[in-house]
Amino acid sequence: MAKLVQFWTAIQNSYWFIPSVMSLGAALLSFLLAAADGWLGNSWIDAVPWVYRVQASGARDVLTTVAGSMIGVAGVTFSITIAALSYTTTILGPRLLTNFMSDKGNQITLGTFLATFTYCLLLLRTIQASNDTGTTFVPHLSILFAIMLAMASLAVLIYFIHHIAESLHVSNVIADIAADLDRAIEAFDNRSRDTEDRQPAAALPTDFLERSAPVRATQDGYIQNMAHATIVNAAFKHDLVVRVERVPGDFVAEQQILARVWPADALDNSNIEGTVQRAYAIGSQRTKPQDVLFLVNELVEIAARALSPGTNDPYTAMSCLDWLVASLNRLARRRMPSLTYFDDNDVLRLWAPTFDFEALANAIFDQLRCYFATDVNAAVHMLDRLGECGEFIGRSTDRDLLHAHAKALDTAARPNIHNPRDEARLDEAARRADRLLTHPDERRGALPA
Repeated sequence: MAKLVQFWTAIQNSYWFIPSVMSLGAALLSFLLAAADGWLGNSWIDAVPWVYRVQASGARDVLTTVAGSMIGVAGVTFSITIAALSYTTTILGPRLLTNFMSDKGNQITLGTFLATFTYCLLLLRTIQASNDTGTTFVPHLSILFAIMLAMASLAVLIYFIHHIAESLHVSNVIADIAADLDRAIEAFDNRSRDTEDRQPAAALPTDFLERSAPVRATQDGYIQNMAHATIVNAAFKHDLVVRVERVPGDFVAEQQILARVWPADALDNSNIEGTVQRAYAIGSQRTKPQDVLFLVNELVEIAARALSPGTNDPYTAMSCLDWLVASLNRLARRRMPSLTYFDDNDVLRLWAPTFDFEALANAIFDQLRCYFATDVNAAVHMLDRLGECGEFIGRSTDRDLLHAHAKALDTAARPNIHNPRDEARLDEAARRADRLLTHPDERRGALPA
């Protein structure tokens, strides 16, 4: 199952699949409409006043013009896409390359042009003139559809010019990644919530470490996805408990531990080791379906590049932080338990580490602090966003964590401030963040910032 998910993810992120399917569909359509033309004949044209008869030479000219134009436009759109990818790699980061390649608008645009070219090219062979074979065959219905495809391609070209310009806007890039991040968190929350609602929480066996055996990776690479159900079914069948050590997004080296199986002697009497190894899909790059931190790192990378001396664009970095904190606020309203899977008898079969508020907060603020601390505007903005999180946090441990991040940012930013007014702004932002992060019951006694 993990390999199938890995293959399907690769298909979705490829730039060739949809254009290939559309071209194949156009080829089949050319055969079907040509056969329909042979069955209908040309008598139906007289009943449709807006359809004109054309001779074989005129039909060939129309199809040749459309086919030649489409392959030329396809080359132009491909060149524009490559230029867009080059810009993305240079300015926003190489990991965003996959986002543009998997963009369905770009794929359908290229597919439309190639499908129109394929349709017209294959339809050309069906046209017969009397001086060629003694018979005349002009597929009027098929040619009418070719003209409709040409008009549709023109509309798609107009859409593509707008879409490629819109997709290069950094605000849209950031918003799209943030939307993917929210979907990934929602999917993780749904998986953990299902296991929590179905079964009570349970602890691993007390002798788990002493009696468990490791299952090791067979290759180097990033864990792209993991089939939990495969491991749970195998554990139930052989009466095992499995603790996951590596999760999607982690890099593993060959022979590094993926999971631990209890009891250890079960590995000698079953194929559980191979089953667990096959439940992991390992590849050369990280993917976003099960890897929440990969999407966080994409936004962090954009923010870090924006605050580099060569770019000096703090507002893009602030925008990245705004979207990251919005996801953090949504996560603060949830309780993300560990992924625990049980059988029908409430026996623990699989335990996997969770992705919680602390993990997301540390991934955001620990990675961005060193960059935001160099710019007073960015530092004040981060303190304001940290303070605003207080409205959504209910657990005291989460408040203490954000207090620590605010204090760390304040300490890191001080050496980079050389102006009294900027120092006053930072002081005010730090006091405001401290007040807003204070628990509501304690906030009444706090002085206003």
